[in-house]
Parts: sequence; C-alpha cells; structure tokens
Amino acid sequence: MKTVDSTVLAASRAAPDWASSPARQRADLLAGLARALEEGREPLVKLAHDETGLGALRLSAELDRTAFQLRRFADEVTAGAAFSVIDDPAASGAPPAGHPHLHRVRVPVGPVAMFSASNFPFAFSVLGGDTASALAAGCPVVVKSHPGHTGLSREVHELALRVLRAQLLPAVLLGLVEGASPQIGQDLARHPAIRAVAFTGSLRAGLALQQVCRQRVDPIPFYGELGSINPVVVLPCAMLGREQAVATALAQSIALGTGQFCTSPGVIIAKRSDSLDLFVRLLEKALASQSLHPMLNEAIRTGFDAGCQRLGQRPRVAQILRGASAAANVPAAALFRTDAASFCSDPALREEVFGPEAIVVEARDDQDMLDAVRAIKGSLTATIWGADEDNQFHRALVRAASSVAGRVLFSGVPTGVAVSTAQHHGGPFPASTQPFSTSVGSRAIDRFLRPVVFQDPPDWLLSRGGLPV
Repeated sequence: MKTVDSTVLAASRAAPDWASSPARQRADLLAGLARALEEGREPLVKLAHDETGLGALRLSAELDRTAFQLRRFADEVTAGAAFSVIDDPAASGAPPAGHPHLHRVRVPVGPVAMFSASNFPFAFSVLGGDTASALAAGCPVVVKSHPGHTGLSREVHELALRVLRAQLLPAVLLGLVEGASPQIGQDLARHPAIRAVAFTGSLRAGLALQQVCRQRVDPIPFYGELGSINPVVVLPCAMLGREQAVATALAQSIALGTGQFCTSPGVIIAKRSDSLDLFVRLLEKALASQSLHPMLNEAIRTGFDAGCQRLGQRPRVAQILRGASAAANVPAAALFRTDAASFCSDPALREEVFGPEAIVVEARDDQDMLDAVRAIKGSLTATIWGADEDNQFHRALVRAASSVAGRVLFSGVPTGVAVSTAQHHGGPFPASTQPFSTSVGSRAIDRFLRPVVFQDPPDWLLSRGGLPV
C-alpha cells in the first residue's frame, strides 16, 4: 500500500487535467463505475457481509443505492451542474450602478480526502456519495478506508482502477490509504495538497480531524457528519387511536440496521395522556420483538452499552426496556422515559446513543413540546406527526424543528435518505460541521466547487461555458 504522501501527490498531479475535463468524460467514468459495481455484485456483497454482518439483502440494496448515486452525478454533470455560470454584462456609468463585465464560474477545489463510514460499506465508502460528487466536480479523491471493511475497500478500489484504465484515465484519480491508526487520517487531512475533507463518523474522531483542518497553515473545509438524535414529535391527533401503528413504525425505524443509522429516531416527544401510556407499553413490546444483528464492531457495541448505562443512571429517567442480549455480540434494544423539564435541563439526555435506543419525552403542554425541541443542539432530521392544520402552535413547532434540523418530516420515519435534487443531509452542529452543505443528493457537488469571477474576460474564456481551463 502506498504512503499517504505518495498517494496524495499522485492525485495532485492529476488534478489540473481532471479539473478541465469535459462533462462527457466525467459522466462516462461515473456511469462506468456504476456498471462495474453492479457486475461485481455477488462477490462484493458476500465480502461485505463477511466483514460487517449486515446481511446480503441490505448490502445488495446499498450497492444499488451506490450505483444510483454514481449515475445521478453522471446526469448532473451532463446537465451542467459543475459548469454553472453567472454572466453580468458591463453597465455604463459611474459606480455603484456602473460596473465592468463580470463572469462568475466555479472551479474544482482540488484533491479531496474522503473518510469511509463504518455503517455504509458501499454508499459512504470508496465509491460512495462523497467520491461521486467530488469526481463529478472535477476533483481527484483519496479515500481513507474504514478498518471495519478493509477487504471490501480494496476490492472496490481495484474495480475502480480497472474502469479508469479501460477509459484511459489516470489511476491516481482515485487513491486509497488504509490503517487503523488515527495518525494516518490526520496525516491525510494535514497534507498540503488536500483541499477539502469529507468525513462521516464519531464526534470524537471528527472533532480531531476538524482541528487538524483548522490548524493547517492554509485551513481547508471539513465536511463532517458527527452525530444526530433525530427527534420525532407525535401530536395528540396523530397518537390517539393509532398507538399500535405509531409504536410499530417507530420500533422498526429504531431497530433498523440494529440502530446503526445516522437518522435513527432517538427521541420521541409526546404529551402526557393515557394514550401516551398505552403507546409506551406498545413500543416496549414492539421494540423487544425486533430482530437485531451484531453491531459493526466492538467499539460501537461498547459505546452503545455505555450510553444506555449512562441514561439509566440519570435522575428522573425511567428505564422501560433493556433486556439481556440475545447473543454475546448482539445488543438488546433499549427504551427510556423522562419528562420534558428533565430533558431540557440535563445535556446527557440529549447525547446520541448510536444503536437501537430511544427516549420518550413526556410533555405537559404545547410549551413543553416546543422547549424540548429547542433544547436539541443539532440534528439531521426532525419529524412532526399531526401538524396538518395551520395554526400558531404548529407554525412555532415547525420553526423550532427547522432551527435544529436540516430535514423536517411530516410523515414517515427519518431512516431512509432519498438521493434527489432537493435533498439536504446536514444540519446544525453536531449533525454537520457545515450545515449549509449536504452530503447526499445533487447539491453535494457544490462542496467541491469554488467560485471565481472573471472581470472583462476575453471571448475565448467566455466560450468555454464554465469549463475550467
């Protein structure tokens, strides 16, 4: 395996030519990578399951999502997403009304460091969304593989190299470094040729990398997704008479992937009532019946157990469900209950517990519900069930949810993130270190393009239509 330095330097040498590559060439590469993934499905899915235990059905669907993302960015770059221009013709007269001809384009930032996630070995890994959006933007990528699926990362990287060679493109457009030591990742983020970092992972690791990016002689953007508790607000009209349906839907979402989804609902806010009591009993039963599989690694399992223990020891927190594990490496789902005042006053109740866990927050009235939502630091999602009518409380609730989350749902569950034009997968810290950007969806390409304005440009530059020179 090449060193960090040699891999990044090789990528940087390829950066200028790839930055000026036309849309067709970029789209052909992305589409070719998608086809290669699909053609290698069977052995890749088997290897992914052997390393992660996530199951062939889930992993095959994730491979489909990854191929879809690649093709999505192929379509985006073909449609001109990477080459958008704003042309402001010269205006005669004195300033401020008068001005020269200004032609605004966007240029690729340069080599991007991409850190693979543990819980999505295809979709947030070697050929995941960060890689797809960076390549579409015209940036080479250096991937830091995750030690939880090293073998799969190598195989997918080799597959990508074959596609690059077949299309007569430099293999160094997609580099790979590996190793479990945090120092390797920090060396990658610190390398002077790296111009942006994309990371999905733990708060501790993310903050360490962010510090490296900030302390460089030339600080660079750090796009980190670090944690989210994804509150679900269940208004009385959505609860009463539907307790079983609500409990079933939430239990399935909490337990999906053994709770190892960044959008897993971790907080349920509802008003005190007999209906809420019934709902909690039904949710306890539904959660206990969910089929869970082993967690991705020992560190995640240890963190989950410690988080549940911490919650169970907080004052005014009732432990509703925390059974014995079905097997040594399979966790037991956990459910807790507290009141809104305690939730708002105790920061420990608002920390993410990564795994199949949730806490029910009991509100006395509308103000309690608003206070509970506002107390959340930052989240990828917030869900509001039952706000179908236009009234002052519902407006206040939507404002509160919008202030803490990047995506607000009014139906369905937060697990599942569509790869679409309008998608925003981000939010206030710690959900994201760059809440104005998304890591999923068409606009993810914007993270790796930097605006440049040409003043009174020559005709030959205008004729390029936004394609960098």
